[in-house]
Amino acid sequence: MKRLLMASALAVMAPALANAHFLLQYTENTMIERPGEVPVKLAFWHPMDNGPVMDLALPEAFYVIHRGERTDLLDTLQPVTFTSPVNSGAAFNGTVPVRRSGDYILVTVPQPYFDETEEIYIQQITKAFLNRNQIPTDWDQALGLPAEILPMTKPYNVIAGSSFTGRVLADGQPVPHAEIEVEYMAALPQMDRAEVSEPVVGPMPGGAIVIKSDANGYFSFAVPRAGHWGFAALGVGPQTEHDGVELSQDAVIWVRAWDMQ
Repeated sequence: MKRLLMASALAVMAPALANAHFLLQYTENTMIERPGEVPVKLAFWHPMDNGPVMDLALPEAFYVIHRGERTDLLDTLQPVTFTSPVNSGAAFNGTVPVRRSGDYILVTVPQPYFDETEEIYIQQITKAFLNRNQIPTDWDQALGLPAEILPMTKPYNVIAGSSFTGRVLADGQPVPHAEIEVEYMAALPQMDRAEVSEPVVGPMPGGAIVIKSDANGYFSFAVPRAGHWGFAALGVGPQTEHDGVELSQDAVIWVRAWDMQ
């Protein structure tokens, strides 16, 4: 009976949440002061609605770029359960070695996920950023990913009330008129346990926030409050099919906004 009720709740929520999937690469801090192993949680979730969790399979790739050098982090991942108020799903905890000063760009290339409500596969190639000692090194460099958002604004210390600008790329080329969903992490994952914190805002009226890139792939968004903001350019990657089924190969970027003190 409990499973039946849960399935019914997900079915009711599906139309509103179908376009709000976001792959998280969450760290409690983006500005790192001391060298060490920084914990990171990978989860596939609806963070603005604090809604359903989707099971995340072991990624195809998980690595960090620092001063142009790539370090594979796949062997740091340990399976865990991630729980929202709606359900629980498979996720991973990992670590990122932060030693020298500069930027650390986290990249996850997940396995395609089959969304039964939309009857398509989704693959969200995701970037997030850490920095040590406030010395910028890599944040403005394209990585040559199949689907990628290149930040035009330094992504780990955006000022709340200002704007974030990015450029949508596919295999290094600009993507004109891309549809981009914007998501706020209303509740925060807890690194030492399965659940999330209490949400600080509720879902937006009208559903997902959507903006478009211009003819040269650029977009801007006025960031209204501090916290973690995600941007997902939908279906911009060159791969459009997986196992004979439609694939949406998305580019996701997470940025951190701060209030001025």
